[in-house]
Amino acid sequence: MPGKAKLPQAKGPYSLWVKAGDFIFVSGQGPVDPETGQVFLGDIAEQARMTLENVRAILDDAGARMDDVVKTTVFLTDIGNFARMNEVYSRAFGTVKPARTTVQAAALPLGIGVEIEAVARDPKSKARVIRCE
Repeated sequence: MPGKAKLPQAKGPYSLWVKAGDFIFVSGQGPVDPETGQVFLGDIAEQARMTLENVRAILDDAGARMDDVVKTTVFLTDIGNFARMNEVYSRAFGTVKPARTTVQAAALPLGIGVEIEAVARDPKSKARVIRCE
């Protein structure tokens, strides 16, 4: 089921996304340029933007959108970067507010500063999403 955007390549033995029942599970993504495969290790806001663009491309490939995301987990190597990551995250999701967990990790693969995984409702599902805000 090919999507429109170029996808980052998995850096290990895992699937970029898996559909199970009414849900799509997106594996943890980082700031990798899907065109070159190069990892970006600079500014945390740019890392977060690139990471969320990769999540968006993977969701597109799976037939979903950011609006379908119901849960994310954000891993930061420095929780002091939370506010800057959160600004980018807020723009990426707009008025949609998935449930979220954010944790500080001692280290992330490839030396990245942020990794984000997501769970989305399959838009073809009849399952309703109700958000408590």
